[in-house]
Amino acid sequence: MEDNILSHVDDSGKARMVDVTDKEITRRTARAYGEIHMKSSTLELVKNNALKKGDVLAVARVAGIMAAKSTHMMIPMCHPLLLTSIKVDFKINENESKIEIFSEVSLKGKTGVEMEALQAVSTAALTIFDMCKAAEHTMEIGSIVVLTKEGGKSGSWKNENKI
Repeated sequence: MEDNILSHVDDSGKARMVDVTDKEITRRTARAYGEIHMKSSTLELVKNNALKKGDVLAVARVAGIMAAKSTHMMIPMCHPLLLTSIKVDFKINENESKIEIFSEVSLKGKTGVEMEALQAVSTAALTIFDMCKAAEHTMEIGSIVVLTKEGGKSGSWKNENKI
């Protein structure tokens, strides 16, 4: 069944965790992106650190890092991984009234880290929403995608739609 593109399904169609026992240990990195749109007045509050809950981006960064480390506890078929680097960064885009979220996750291991990078971005966005919801209930989270993936048997690739 290893040739099946749906590697989380066995020959009888049942869900399974992929066996990575015999895979080679390689350096693997994934980068992800997401965004949260908000009113310009809410964005100003974030920029000026003027929300009562505290420093929105600092808390969202820590939340994203913690989420990446806990991905296997939330996504059933993900392996627990010994991540060696997790970065979560933000760009305030005033023209489009949004915060852009970037993550980069790396390790040396037998399986990729795309889900961990996506989890970091998603949780950072949710944390921003949580910390800003008293100021605005109409924020929108979106465009959560993997930007790049490096390492492993399938090699490297870029999301040409986003880079």
